Amino acid sequence: MVDLSKLPLGAGLSLKPEHYDDAMVCSTDGMWFEIHPENYMVAGGPRLAWLQAFCNKFPMSFHGVGLSLGGPDRPDKEHLEQLKQLIDRFSPAMVSEHFAWSKLDNIYFADLLPPPVNDASLNRIVAHIEETQEYLGRTILIENPSLYLPVPGFEELPQIYVEAAKRSGAGLLFDLNNIAVCAANVDLSYQSWLDVVPGEMVAEVHLAGASPREIKQEVVLIDSHDAAVSELVWQILEQFIGEHGPKPVLIERDDNIPGFEELLIERDRAANIMSIIPQEITDV
Repeated sequence: MVDLSKLPLGAGLSLKPEHYDDAMVCSTDGMWFEIHPENYMVAGGPRLAWLQAFCNKFPMSFHGVGLSLGGPDRPDKEHLEQLKQLIDRFSPAMVSEHFAWSKLDNIYFADLLPPPVNDASLNRIVAHIEETQEYLGRTILIENPSLYLPVPGFEELPQIYVEAAKRSGAGLLFDLNNIAVCAANVDLSYQSWLDVVPGEMVAEVHLAGASPREIKQEVVLIDSHDAAVSELVWQILEQFIGEHGPKPVLIERDDNIPGFEELLIERDRAANIMSIIPQEITDV
């Protein structure tokens, strides 16, 4: 299990190149940043120099998007090696990947797709997480997926997500926007996730915005990360923090990116929610 005492118990932001200058001089208490390591798997240059500067000043989280742990193929060894080199060089506080798949027979898809919900899929994902952790020499966190269509057995997705982490020894990255997206698109309420996901296994929480898209005359909520965090997601965060206490919380924004100060407002709102801890949690 991930040692929460070693993690940054504050609210952070996803780090974007257009914000490097503003972010570097940010003095907000508890600030940390998260990057997609695939954007830094290069031999050298200014990108790695910037990453080194941020790692010297702030706690950092590496949030991978390319291992396709939920797919039929084993994790790519070249990708794992590049990721390990980056982790060994910069020693991030947290490393995470998705409980999803994006690759089949060396064909990559431009999305993170939910894995099949069955025992064979669960066994395969556990094996892929274990292989990844053994190669990297550290525990990783796995993030719950979004659903856009009711795939077979989707009602059990929260259970196999947690079971995969328990069996592999991984921690959980709990994305609250993803469970709001699931609730909007299929008959899987956000409460069904909150009832199943153990708070003590969650080492990072993600908040993001989603956008509605009309597809064949039906409105689908897309986990687009191109909008402000919705009021529903803020309510879910309040409930989760109220039940389990503060966790490292991240504001994700990957498209339609506003100025740094605008993201800081959302970051500060998350920090304020985290500071309101029920007495029964404080006394534990």
